Parts: sequence; C-alpha cells; structure tokens
Amino acid sequence: MADSKPKKRKALELVDATSTAAEISAESVDEKTLTEEEARRLREARNHYMLNREISWLKFNERVLEEAFDQKNPLLERLRYISIFGSNLDEFFMVRVGSLLDIQLMNPKLIDSKTGWTLDEQFDQIYKEVHPLYTLRDQAYEEVETELRKMGVYNLEMDELTEDDRAFIRKFYDSAIAPVLAPQVVDAHHPFPHLNNKKPYVVALIKHEDRTMLGLIPMPDDTPYTVFLPSGGETVRYVRLSRIISAFLAETFPNFEVVEDNVICVTRNADIDPAEEGYDVDEDIRYRMKRLLKRRKRLAPVRLECVKKPSDELEEYLITKLGISKDVVFYTKTPLVMNYLGGLIRHIPEQKAARMLYTPFDPVHTPKLKKGMTPMGYISKQDVLLSYPYESMDFFLDLIKEAADDPSVLSIRITIYRLSSKSKLVDYLSRAAENGKDVSVLLELRARFDEENNINWSEKLEDAGCTVSYGLDGYKVHSKLALITRRVGTELAYITHVGTGNFNETTAHVYTDLSLLTADEEIGRDAAEVFRNVGVNYTDAEYRRLWASPATMRTNIIKAIDEQIKLGEKGRIAIKINSLTDNELIDTLVRASQAGVKIDMIIRGISCMRPKVAGYTDNIRIISIIGRFLEHSRIYWFGQGKDSQVYLSSADFMTRNLDTRVEIAGPVDDTDLREKVRRILDLKLGEQTKRWEMEADGKYCLEPTSGEVIDSQKFLLEATGD
Repeated sequence: MADSKPKKRKALELVDATSTAAEISAESVDEKTLTEEEARRLREARNHYMLNREISWLKFNERVLEEAFDQKNPLLERLRYISIFGSNLDEFFMVRVGSLLDIQLMNPKLIDSKTGWTLDEQFDQIYKEVHPLYTLRDQAYEEVETELRKMGVYNLEMDELTEDDRAFIRKFYDSAIAPVLAPQVVDAHHPFPHLNNKKPYVVALIKHEDRTMLGLIPMPDDTPYTVFLPSGGETVRYVRLSRIISAFLAETFPNFEVVEDNVICVTRNADIDPAEEGYDVDEDIRYRMKRLLKRRKRLAPVRLECVKKPSDELEEYLITKLGISKDVVFYTKTPLVMNYLGGLIRHIPEQKAARMLYTPFDPVHTPKLKKGMTPMGYISKQDVLLSYPYESMDFFLDLIKEAADDPSVLSIRITIYRLSSKSKLVDYLSRAAENGKDVSVLLELRARFDEENNINWSEKLEDAGCTVSYGLDGYKVHSKLALITRRVGTELAYITHVGTGNFNETTAHVYTDLSLLTADEEIGRDAAEVFRNVGVNYTDAEYRRLWASPATMRTNIIKAIDEQIKLGEKGRIAIKINSLTDNELIDTLVRASQAGVKIDMIIRGISCMRPKVAGYTDNIRIISIIGRFLEHSRIYWFGQGKDSQVYLSSADFMTRNLDTRVEIAGPVDDTDLREKVRRILDLKLGEQTKRWEMEADGKYCLEPTSGEVIDSQKFLLEATGD
C-alpha cells in the first residue's frame, strides 16, 4: 500500500492578478517555507478574494433569520426559524468565540491567515456584526407575534390579563411555581453563585434600608416555560413563566424593596478537547468524556443576554461577577430559550396549526422491490442512490435488518457520528450481534453536543455483543461508511454504503443527503481496508477507489481540479458543500478560475472565498440555499460528460475535515445515478425562490425570480411523490 504522506509543498508564485496570464503554481503552499517577500505577496493576493470565517458564518445565520421575515413561509415555521437562528448563535458563542478566547490565552499574537486581522480585531468585528442581528431578530419576533395574534394565538404580558386570568395565575403560582423556586440573595454571606450555561435566571436589584443586593431565581427545571390560560374556542393564550416569577418578586423577597428586575442567561465556552486534557493512557474514553461533559458546564462565560437593558449599576455588577466585557452583553425582547415551541404547537387546535406549518409529507420508499427480491439481492445487481429527505431511509435500514438475519453475512462494519434518540439501526446492529455476526461499530464519542447520546448508545451496543471502538487519538471519525461482508459460494462479496450524512433517522427527514449503496468489489475492498486501518490507528493509507482524509482527500481534490485546469476554458467544476474555509483549496480554486475553468459552488454556510473578483475568481459562482430542509449533501463534480468524476463525500472543504478527521468520498459510477446527481445539482443551481448569491464584496443577494419560478426542494418533493 502506497505511503501518501504529503510531500513538502513549495511556495506560491503569484503575479499581478489583473494579468490574463496570472497563475498560482500547481503545488500548494506551505506558508512556513515562504520568504518574507513571498508571504507578503501571498497575503496581498488573499486580501482580494478571502473572507474571515467567523464573519462569513454570521452572514449565513443572518440568511437563516431572513426566512422568519418571508411571508410565504407558514407562520409557525417562521417562529421556528427564529428559534433555529438563536440555537445557531448559541453554538457560535459556545464553540467559535470560546475557541478564539482559548487561542488568545495561548497565542495572543495570532493573525488570521485570510484577512490579516489580529484576534482583538476579530472580536471587534464579531461583536460589531452580532449586535445588529439581535435587533433584526427582535423585529422578526415582533412581526411573527403580531401575526399570531391575528390567528388567535396570544403571548400575553401580565398587564394584559383579565381578573379571571389573574386568579388562575395566582392559584397556579401558589401550587406549582412557588414551591419549586430556589431564590437567593447575594451578599457577604452568600457569594455570587455559578450560573449554568443557557439557563434563564430572574434577577432583581433589591434594597433593604441603605443596602442594595442582588436577588436571583433560577428558572425551575421541571416547570414548563409557558403557562397556558383557560380559553374558549380555538383561541390559545399563554404567559411566559419568567413574567409570572417577575410579577411575584415582592413576595419572593419579603422585607426588600424591588428596585429593578430582569431575566438573564449566560452562555459558556463549550470548546472542550479531550486531547488537551490530562488523562491516563489506559482510561476508558467514555469515562473521560463523561468527566469532560461535567466540566463543560463550568467553563468561562462568553456572553450575557438580558431581556431588557439593565441599569448601569446592575450591568456593571453582572459583568464584574462574570468576568466579561460590556461588548458581550446583549439585550433582546425575544425569549432567551425557545424550547416552548413544540408545546405551543400541541396546544393549538390541529386544523389551525396545520395552516401555520409546512404540509406534512411521507418520503417515498425506493427502490420498489419486486416480489421475492430483497435489498441485498437488489444491490447485488445494481447500485442504489437514496436522496433524503425525499426518499426514505427504510431501504438502508431494511438492508441492515436483512443482513442481521442472513446466514451468508459474516460481518457488518459501520462508522457512526450522530444517531437519533430512538434508532432502529442500533436495534438491527444489536440483533446482528446477538445472531452471531461479527459487528464492529466505530462510534465517535466526540461528536459535539451529541456526546452523551453517543455514550448511551455505545453501552447498548456493547451489551448486545457488538465490538465498539471510539475513534482515533487526534482524529475525529466523521465518515458515513458501512460495509456488509458475506460469503457467496467460495468468494467474499461486499455491499458498501458511502454517504454524505449521518445514520440519523430523525435528521433524514429534514436534511438533504445522499446515500450510495454498491456491490462494487473494489470499493468493498477499499472499505474493508479503511476499517482495518482505522482499527489500528493507521491513517496514511491510499485506496483504489475511495478518497480518505487525512491521507488522500486533499491531494485527490487538488489533482481533480488540476485536471480541469489543463482543459482551460473547457474545464468545468460543480461543488456542493456546507463550508469552504481551507486556504489551500481556496488558492487552488482561484488558480482554476484564473485558467478559465467555470466553477459553480453551492455552499450553504461559510464561504471564506469571494467569487467574481476580477483577476482572481471571475469564473466562480457561489450560491447558498436556505429553505425548509437543511442542505447538507456534499457532492464533488469534476468535468463534463462521460469523462467526468463524480464523488459523494462526508467532507466539507474545511481544514479540519481534510487534516484532522477521518472522512470518506466515494465515486458514483452508474450512468443513471450520475444523471440523478446531475439533476439535483442543476436544480440547486437553477433555484430561484431561496437562492442567495454571493457578490464580489462578500455580500449575499436574494436573487429575484424571473421566468419560470423554481423552488428546488418543493420540486424534488413533488417529483419524488409522483
């Protein structure tokens, strides 16, 4: 097996980008090998076509929020977009801002390789971008709430309650709220407590004689954050729990004068890294992760949110106690936690709620099997490509179920990154192990915010007799690979799954992803080698048909782009990914554009490359689609016609995916399936209702509709439904 460790990369040769002969050398740059002059020229060139990663992500989340303003979206779905925007922003502060703060402690002089910004400049730009987003979210929330009232759904303030309402709230408070409250007075005898991550607290400045103190009430965990009032007909009326608790502060803190009240929520750094923590070599990674998850709850604050602007006295007190700057204090009229949405929908009469939600759909069950045909029998004759959420995951699940019982099956291997809270896949893998099959599951315990769920599933799989491993030191296993090995006569036969998304039965209903199932012998052998190599922590292998990071994914992508560069203006590239951040791939795409290659990119989230920049990215088009379903599939298409290369991948064009994760990309060989992938790409590129196109200045424009209106997601739903 060839050793594919990256060769030493030479410096970029950059010339004036306005020249038609402008070119960046075929090999990518190892910036550590550059002379001072070469480094200066590289920075100058990149300043023309690169964007800061964090700012690009914030622009993406703004596009998500814009869906809440779109009156063509159902009303409760608009409210859901506001909730998604908030959850995204929470994670941004917990992970991205948190990691930048960690970097600042370790390497305060670090410079952003894309923009040349210092860390302080990055923070300044982040906060400058975030504050207006809070104002925009409040506008969206107010607009949606106004429309909901027209539909008979009322989110009431306390001063809007009738006498009967007040009597109901009084009784509910005395019986269900007051007994579970844990109020605290912060003074010399009661120090400022730890505030849990993303937990709302009602706070008050309270005064006794000449002393002013802080009163604090954690929102009770076992009480719903919304209290629904008795209502007639189809009217739904409710009060947020925080408003009720605030209304009874005088009773909660007797002998005190309530000077000021507010509701606050602290966001904490959640960027835990097991590799950076001290642990025993022989320690079970599950116990290590459990310990780190407890530690996450106590990491440093990175943001403070308040439902209204506090007085200077209260604000100064809170930022001092939390050890944060005023820059990360945000005021919002939107609820700090929007986990009440599901309960609200259930309280609205079903027919009325249906008018305010997307029309439900059932994914199509494909392929349709003839009587007596099984999934394994079908795949042995032809490849299968499943397109989620339009097609059901059931065919894949039925395949695993069949393999669990089929006497010819010797083993099942699978890599798992995220699973739903209820999983038929786990049931079928467990069944296979109980039936004596050799079942090996590589379950990544470090899937951020799914660690606890994965720990629980790992224990269930082990109890059933599966061999469970937890990834590699230094590398997350993010691939979506599965392999069924069976004995057919005297030979071994393989069925391989290469996918773009997780084996998650819940997100398969809301994420667009592709799953390739093939009996190709070479791909099967490659997959078998991948599992063997990962099992012994070997990541430098080169495979026949599969591309794998960290060893060959980057080099194969660059090689495929280089092949198009040789064709010049006849070259074509189409890429669909979630994020583009890797400098090396960006520089290579710039070089392809300079050679005349036409490049279409569908990038849902972050793009650190600006298209349409004269002399650099003239031939690159970047669009982002935000719609009902989360565009998650990764497709690499190089060339045109029968000579084109088509790969489905688990990897985005991000440095982490290419260098510090185990990722897999697999080829689509079948002519009909390639045409299916092409139709998907063409539909996305022709999108008109939800297409945001990036301009040369890095800003996105929502493209106006013209001619035949194309909503690619709706089209695929209706087309598949036929």
